[in-house]
Amino acid sequence: MTIVPSLPSNEPKQEVLDDLFRLQNLGHHKSVLPLIQQMLRMHPNSFSVHYALGNSQHALRLYDLAISNYKKAIEIKPDLAEAYNNLGNCFGESGKLDEAIDSFKQAIAIQPRYAEACFNMGRYLNSEEAIDSYKKAIEFKPDFAGAYVNLGNLLRIRGELKNAIDSFKKAIDIKPDFVEAYTNMGIALQDNGELDPAIDSYKQAIKICPDYPPAHLNLSYAFLNAGNVEEGVKEFEWRLRTPDFKAEERHFLQPMWDGIEDLNNKTMLLWSEQGPGDVVMWSSCISHLSSRTVHCILECQEKLVPLLARSFPSVEVKVTNSSLDEQRTDFDLHLPMGSLFRHFIPEISKKKQPDAFLIPNPVRVDYWIERLNSLGSGPYIGISWKSPRVTPHRLQNYTQISNWAPIFALPNVTLVSLQSSDFGNDSALIEELSAIEDEFGITVHYFNELDYWGDLDDVSALCAALDIVVSVSTAVSTLAAGVGTPTKMLHWRQSAWNNILFTPPGPCVEVFERNTWEPWDNVFHSVARDIAKFQVS
Repeated sequence: MTIVPSLPSNEPKQEVLDDLFRLQNLGHHKSVLPLIQQMLRMHPNSFSVHYALGNSQHALRLYDLAISNYKKAIEIKPDLAEAYNNLGNCFGESGKLDEAIDSFKQAIAIQPRYAEACFNMGRYLNSEEAIDSYKKAIEFKPDFAGAYVNLGNLLRIRGELKNAIDSFKKAIDIKPDFVEAYTNMGIALQDNGELDPAIDSYKQAIKICPDYPPAHLNLSYAFLNAGNVEEGVKEFEWRLRTPDFKAEERHFLQPMWDGIEDLNNKTMLLWSEQGPGDVVMWSSCISHLSSRTVHCILECQEKLVPLLARSFPSVEVKVTNSSLDEQRTDFDLHLPMGSLFRHFIPEISKKKQPDAFLIPNPVRVDYWIERLNSLGSGPYIGISWKSPRVTPHRLQNYTQISNWAPIFALPNVTLVSLQSSDFGNDSALIEELSAIEDEFGITVHYFNELDYWGDLDDVSALCAALDIVVSVSTAVSTLAAGVGTPTKMLHWRQSAWNNILFTPPGPCVEVFERNTWEPWDNVFHSVARDIAKFQVS
């Protein structure tokens, strides 16, 4: 935080301001508020006091009040670049991105070599502009370790892995104990197929900060990808301490099961975490747990209840309801679903070929068989090319329509879309299906009567009626594998999802992998050859 020079006419004494900013730099924002309010009564036209008040309100997430005081400080002293910078941060953190960028630009207009403002603006720009902004920050402040890390993150997402790794190394050269730099460098190394160096990088981050959850969680993915399942599932428990998990954490009076306590005569509550596809995958080993208890309750997303209730009749399957968590007395122990595999790895490992574990509605399966027959002759092949939620961080896991050309070129097959749209907004999907027809001259059939997003029970019945499903890592692949339909999984080899915890279990699952540095071509040609063999047989 920059200490603002005082103006003799309406500013407090400099030593008073110095003490105030020192306390703020130490994080004592709540305790200094009364002091700042008192100073403001004595100096109502002090830009320093309004600026200081904005800083503490900002730190306490009182965004509207902070914005008002930063603006007042700027009104009194229009060339106060620091106030514009902090105003930008406040706008950005409260979701007002355009106002944030405008504020940073004002700060830079006043102070053209303002590295911190360039860095902060980079956090709210699109990828290309953000890279330029971080490079400017580094130009103005060559020892700006944080800018090197943010630059490295963007370069990694763009696939410039060697440049990203170099950027993280520069951050570490500047700040040898930079735990985030080691963690993010580990991710880039893993993306680049350098698994052992990635593991070393995560371990170095943990050596610096033993309780840093992102390093442990990414180490779990690296261990799992390396085939070290025991250590991988152990480290995966660190997800419980990440911000993403905290957002869906449940708070019960009863303890979490430790995997050791005898479950005889105990009622267990299993509760869902992460997406529906993850819940379905992990439900494949519910029987290992439920067989040891007197009663087992599973709480999950509403759209999974019919399918899972039918598939696991000895389990009480309910819609998640966390409103009364701290008052519940209907169970003895609880467990988040992502921890199931950890406690049953020996049992899971014994079976090289998992059984089908989902039971779709037989009436709906018959309906979909008849519906498919009405389209023409088989084989009937369901396809899904991306998740309904595509973000830059997840993009490597998914495909483009153009990648599917070898599948679209197969003769005498009937293709069926299993693609879901986020929250059932199907307009973009319809456009994609039309583009397939225009570009490739084939029809990928789409059923208007099916709620692909919300009715996963019926989607599972359609999957059971199909001859083959070809899919990237989505809930669709999990449903198809779970009902026993031959499923061809398209995986990014270096993905955090390409392991026992996140690859759909089932009796007929084949995985086709590509490396980060490879296109999808070989994968799709291999899948097309397999389908052609299926047609012959």
